[in-house]
Amino acid sequence: MARYGKKAQVKVEKVMREMKQGKLRSGGSGKKVTSRKQAIAIALSEARRAGGKVPPAPRRRRIGHQS
Repeated sequence: MARYGKKAQVKVEKVMREMKQGKLRSGGSGKKVTSRKQAIAIALSEARRAGGKVPPAPRRRRIGHQS
């Protein structure tokens, strides 16, 4: 069974094209995205918001708060 749906694939293609053209910007600061990993993360996030079949983002662990 496929892990990612068609919508995710289309979003990744679109975002990677934007990044290569230098038009992809990050959401918070508006800086240009140069990292391939960051571009894919943005694409998957957009696909999730659009209702595509994408696994949930991994939960972040807080460093220094171990109890």
